[in-house]
Amino acid sequence: MPFSIFGALARLGLQALTTFNGQSVFALAYVQATGCFIMGIALGMRAPFGRYYGPLYTAVTTGFCGSLTTFSGWQVDVFDSWVDASHYPRGGLQNFLDGLTKTWVTLVVSLASISFGVHICGLFAPYFPAPRSPSRGIRYALTTASVLAYAATFPAYFRLPADFRHQATAALLFSYPGTLSRYLLSIYLNQRSKYFPLGTSAANAIGTALLGLFHVLQGLPSSVSPAACSLLQGLGDGYCGCFTTVSTFAAEVVALGGWKAWLYVVLSWCAGQLLLLIIMGTSFWAGHVNERTTCTFNAT
Repeated sequence: MPFSIFGALARLGLQALTTFNGQSVFALAYVQATGCFIMGIALGMRAPFGRYYGPLYTAVTTGFCGSLTTFSGWQVDVFDSWVDASHYPRGGLQNFLDGLTKTWVTLVVSLASISFGVHICGLFAPYFPAPRSPSRGIRYALTTASVLAYAATFPAYFRLPADFRHQATAALLFSYPGTLSRYLLSIYLNQRSKYFPLGTSAANAIGTALLGLFHVLQGLPSSVSPAACSLLQGLGDGYCGCFTTVSTFAAEVVALGGWKAWLYVVLSWCAGQLLLLIIMGTSFWAGHVNERTTCTFNAT
């Protein structure tokens, strides 16, 4: 619970920090690289994590890294480049190259960050022996604190200033449900296929479709109430952002290797773009939905 919240908050913070006029690198590249680097370190520390406190490994990998990185955000970012959602004064070839760049740079950066994290862990892990496992009392206290951390997102949403909802608190509200949905799918489906992890693939595809739907709803010309606008933003940033993951996806690509890895990458990417073409593309080209999000919260 808390690691999902921290992962979503870190993603939103990194995106806000790296989005500015004249930026040289698209914001999500920093997000994916950071999450995959931490995932690489966690993979290298899997055995010590297990000896110390097993749930901590799940918290760091599935919770924090999985919520920090976002497959659905990557797919929508690529699709927005294809259709020039920001209406830049450029041609179709430039739109294609922009989408292609966001595709292969994300793949390269993510896979390289995983490997770099594992390498760094290998260098320093021998100098940090695992501490003693926590006692039962400490484990119960950690569980209680975790539940309370997620419970705190509800008063944060309702009690903090309303303009915070669109920026962060709505996303934090939906962060843990998104992570839990992905975790359950991976448990029940990942071992069903010998070719690639069905659970992660299903989570990434469903989350991408949902994010596309939320973008369409945010682009409707009819007015949307501030509360509904914040909830749509929170579902996109929180639920879909945490439901889908690039860090686990990249780790699975590395683990598969060979033609299975390429099959997994191609099918996952094509499924995401095809779903967005059906959901967002048809809505845009019908002329009833704006490519740019028009649902924004204005503080009063």
